[in-house]
Amino acid sequence: MVHKALNLTAHEVDAEKTHRKQVTVSMALIGTLLGGTLLLNSLISPIFYSSEIKDILAMLAAILLGAPVVIHSIKSVIQGHMHMDELVALAIVAAFATGDYVAASVVAFFLLLSELVETRTALGARAAIESLVKLTPTKACLIGSDGREEEITAARLSAGDVIRVKPGDNIAADGEVVQGLSSVNEATITGESLPADKVPGMQVFAGTSNLTGVLDIKVTRAGEDTTLGKVQSLILQAEHTKIPIMRIIDKYVKWYIPTILMISGIIWFFTEDVERAIGAIVVSCPCALILATPTAMVAALSASARLGILIKKVADLELAGRITAMVFDKTGTLTTGQLNVTKLTPAEGVEAAQLLKLAASAEQMSKHPAARALQAVAREANLVLTVARDFAETPGKGVCAAVDNVEVMVGRDTFLSEQGINTSVVADPALHEEQGFSTLYVAADKKCIGWIGLQDKTRAEARDSVNDLMDAGVKRITMLTGDREEVAKRVAGELGCTDVKAKCLPQDKLAIVEQMKADGHVVAVVGDGINDAPALASGNLGIAMGAAGSDVAINSASIALMNNDLKRLPFLIKLSRKTGRVINENLLFGILFIILGVGASAAGWLPLIYAAVLHFSGSLVVIFNSARLVRFGEELQPHAPAVSTAI
Repeated sequence: MVHKALNLTAHEVDAEKTHRKQVTVSMALIGTLLGGTLLLNSLISPIFYSSEIKDILAMLAAILLGAPVVIHSIKSVIQGHMHMDELVALAIVAAFATGDYVAASVVAFFLLLSELVETRTALGARAAIESLVKLTPTKACLIGSDGREEEITAARLSAGDVIRVKPGDNIAADGEVVQGLSSVNEATITGESLPADKVPGMQVFAGTSNLTGVLDIKVTRAGEDTTLGKVQSLILQAEHTKIPIMRIIDKYVKWYIPTILMISGIIWFFTEDVERAIGAIVVSCPCALILATPTAMVAALSASARLGILIKKVADLELAGRITAMVFDKTGTLTTGQLNVTKLTPAEGVEAAQLLKLAASAEQMSKHPAARALQAVAREANLVLTVARDFAETPGKGVCAAVDNVEVMVGRDTFLSEQGINTSVVADPALHEEQGFSTLYVAADKKCIGWIGLQDKTRAEARDSVNDLMDAGVKRITMLTGDREEVAKRVAGELGCTDVKAKCLPQDKLAIVEQMKADGHVVAVVGDGINDAPALASGNLGIAMGAAGSDVAINSASIALMNNDLKRLPFLIKLSRKTGRVINENLLFGILFIILGVGASAAGWLPLIYAAVLHFSGSLVVIFNSARLVRFGEELQPHAPAVSTAI
């Protein structure tokens, strides 16, 4: 409990820091607008007053606007943290010293305005992340052992508690539904806009919204341990990482200020015009260059988070655009991971309905996926199942039970053979193995009455997603599976994979991935993150599918997809390449802006006031160019997401 209370306090501290920053920004905005008003009055004052009034108003504006910039720059120099603002501070001081108060005011005004836009952008991105935390309610309705409801703070919840969530309320913790039927909006976690139906036994997540019915939920994880808590941590972690180009800029930025000062000195020496030299300093303050990469990355992270794609490091996003080979695990990734009954083969004289009824009745108490598949198709066929008695299950082989005083056995052919049952009386399923069946034999009173074929179906969007990956430039798509050759070939053929490898052990998967890397491919490994952790770690990029609620999936992969939509994969590659193009556009613009601006100042074509306006305009161009990425991929989410992710 203390740990949770401390975590809650940490969130409150973060919220308080954000609040203080917002107050500071508001105060800075008021000061900037006040200084701007004085500046405007100084410009129009000659119409009504003498030139002395103009100079006084301009000087007051220069002091009010320039003082914060100069003080901040002095503090930065003393602390050893060099920023590009020092260039503009020098320009303001130089303009003020030469008596050009209007120029000093204009330079300071547009620098402050530019910084306010940048700060507001950062606060907007952080606010979108913090809104994830606010989605988790602070109160929860706890159900006591006597069945009474008690309202408590969500921080007091722990594993094993049972909470009641009413329609319209957000869920306070991760858990499992123990009672009730409802639809839940999980867009904040999975990125899926359509609500998910929840019945007892299904998993729910903190921060998702209960829409229709009342749910009683047994808490499995609360506070920082919830999936939503991990989502927030991953986004914050990604924000503080850097791609190679950002590290290069950081490395060489310390040489920039001396270089610009030297160029400004040369301009002053040859032109003997101090305004040109100051203009060069103002226009060369590389705000556009500095903002080029971070703004694009924040926008890209916002776009990916909206669709349930969690990226741990921005370098992983950059790497995704260079993928040339993709390795898929079959079960649960390319396929649904759920078995479906696709063939009933009864023995001579046995009805198919009788075969299915006996098998489904005997399997009622089993948790095996095959048992669930039998019961599902029996419900579809409107069969009334009989209560089984004397149920016994042999793991990995089959089950035995008494159904209507008939001893029923369901399982592998080897399981029935061990009991002395002859399975050759029914058609041999080996003749159909190219269709990829998994088979269950059914026996009644020691006599084989048929077999049932089951298949793990491919995901509906899998074929289109594979085609989109090929169109995006992925040259090799390999499917690895521990399943039989026949099943593997069927699935790979349906999807259009370039390579397939069946009966793969974990060490085989590792060897294949390493060989592909040795062949020069940039390899992404896609799996469910549970039994694929070694392979995920071995690829250049590890992508975990369906990571919502799975600690292993979130922790083992470079990128976690919170849902099972394979269309997110080609989107990820396109987003990476689009982000790279936007960054290059921003950098090219920033470099040309500085070169042309300095040249124009040196030639006397760019007055100091215009240089300040251009400096501000350059930052806006970069910010708005990057902001285009926020809307990227909206076609994958037809409905508006629950959380705003605008920068």
